Amino acid sequence: MAYHDITEIQKGGNNLYILASNNLYSYNQNDQSIQTYDKINTLSDCDITHIAWCQAAKKLIITYQDGNIDLLDQSGNITNVSDYYSKSMTENKTVNSIDIYDKYAYLSTGFGILKLNVVDAEISDTYNLGINVNYCYLEGSYIYASSVKSGLYKALLTDNLMDKNNWTRVGDGKAKNTTIDSDLLTIAQTLNPGGPKYNNFGFLKFYQGSLYTCGGGFSANKDLYRPGCVQVLKGEDWTVYQDNIASTTNHSFIDLNTIAIDPNNTSRVFTGGRTGLYEFNKGSFVKEYTYENSPLRGSANVSATNKDYTLVQGITFDNNSNLWCLNSGSATTSILELNKSNEWISHHKTSLMRDGRTIDMLVSPFFDSRNILWFVNNHFNYASLACYQPSTDGINTYFSFINEDGTTVNITYARCVAEDLDHNIWIGTNVGPLMLEPSEFNESSPIFQQIKVPRNDGTNYADYLLSGIDISCIAIDGGGRKWFGTNGNGVYLISKDNLTQVQHFLSTNSKLLSNNIESIAINDATGEVFFGTDKGLCSYMSDASTANEEMIKDNVWAYPNPVRPDYTGIITITGLSYDADIKIVTSNGVLINEGKSNGGIYTWNGCDQKGRRVASGIYMVETATSEGKSGIVCKIAIVN
Repeated sequence: MAYHDITEIQKGGNNLYILASNNLYSYNQNDQSIQTYDKINTLSDCDITHIAWCQAAKKLIITYQDGNIDLLDQSGNITNVSDYYSKSMTENKTVNSIDIYDKYAYLSTGFGILKLNVVDAEISDTYNLGINVNYCYLEGSYIYASSVKSGLYKALLTDNLMDKNNWTRVGDGKAKNTTIDSDLLTIAQTLNPGGPKYNNFGFLKFYQGSLYTCGGGFSANKDLYRPGCVQVLKGEDWTVYQDNIASTTNHSFIDLNTIAIDPNNTSRVFTGGRTGLYEFNKGSFVKEYTYENSPLRGSANVSATNKDYTLVQGITFDNNSNLWCLNSGSATTSILELNKSNEWISHHKTSLMRDGRTIDMLVSPFFDSRNILWFVNNHFNYASLACYQPSTDGINTYFSFINEDGTTVNITYARCVAEDLDHNIWIGTNVGPLMLEPSEFNESSPIFQQIKVPRNDGTNYADYLLSGIDISCIAIDGGGRKWFGTNGNGVYLISKDNLTQVQHFLSTNSKLLSNNIESIAINDATGEVFFGTDKGLCSYMSDASTANEEMIKDNVWAYPNPVRPDYTGIITITGLSYDADIKIVTSNGVLINEGKSNGGIYTWNGCDQKGRRVASGIYMVETATSEGKSGIVCKIAIVN
């Protein structure tokens, strides 16, 4: 998580609790240690709005954007108070401030005041005043509610405060003084809890051991005005690219939606978005490409020379270090190439134009295994798929989508496109995924597959795969499985044969930060899957990685090894070939477990075929290729 912009600091015992970039960390003034808190390891939710320390309960109250409430004690234990979050109500549930009096926390909300008993971890009263309360306070025998819009109200503490008729307007309201104590702020500003600078991850790309990210800036055809910045994660360390470049370019640097890394010089990185195309070298800004020094043009419905609307929402390199750019909305350009000699070449196609300009949101470009450039138009005007062949300068564009039943699939948005291990092309749309087989690529009216999944309920009926689900992003793992990110429905993992839902991660059944998934990237070497959500970045350690061409003793191993008595997790065998046969046997040859690899990984739970934990000993992992050729043997030591 990001911990960059400090908004609140609370002192509790020996700790300073710091709310920064809507995330929480603490500083222990005794041992000078820093502790970060997030949904993965401590908290119940994310996107924190306010914090306050209750001395009577010795707990920190944490409120979230969605109305959830956590209580954090000095030992790091969390008590969740979910009643307010779970309550169905039409009123504005936003918590504007937390004010502490003895063991109670008074939460000022968009409709009134919520009284929380912090010691007992329960909501004791709700005062629905019908006004947006900015903050409240107790003075003498009265409670006061201050609303900037509606005024200052007071009521006797001994009255029935749930009856708004007992509240009297006594003057004008005002906003709460939120100035942070200067001494505490000075301390907090010297701390470095790590993490990225910004909590926006609308685009992810994993390349040669590093996760490249930018914030994104597009939602339901609205600009998000997210800060322009490239942030790169390698191991545990973040590198934040130079982002103070608006003063150099003299216009906005926001809403970046795409990144490309030069395959022959990884120090050379490009990013693009609503405000144009930018080049970086080793994290430092090199150059901006505009109408003044390139064929790129601003959106035709704004101005060809408007740098704030020079739409370069999709870029990618080919293997020869030529950069390919999609210039949306332009009256004169669509596909552009910046070759390795730094020369611009136009490959403009009129088939990509509608209403006098290139269609408005060309995104997700990539070169497939045949060196065909694929991309989609993620806009409610003319949702479409395109494939361009550089060797022939030919292009196919698809604005109509007919499925295998002869039915037109009514698509509003074509959001993303990817190639699977069988060389099929998958398109993520707002009504579910579609698949285009290679045999259909050159057809004038291709058939798009809406994969049919049998119900297996005794009928002959089947349902279209993820029908009606808004697919925001797609990634294919080393086992050929499809990871589908969605708008509002979390993440689906679908088997290689497309017929089995292996996982469905939601924010309610997992540590996923949000059900709104903006981007997915996979570390093919380890199987780690990264999810960029509208509430930050998280990852899941999957059980599939890219397969090796050949299994040799130098690249096949198991971990953890040895397996110690206190370890009860999954044992992973890595470095395998695709679809390898695996047998785990005892030292005298008794079969314990068998199966096939997911890409280059096989996982074992340490149990025999009857589900019993195996005894201490040395176990042999025997491998063979999918063709039946002998592979390698590795050993696992188990201590129980």
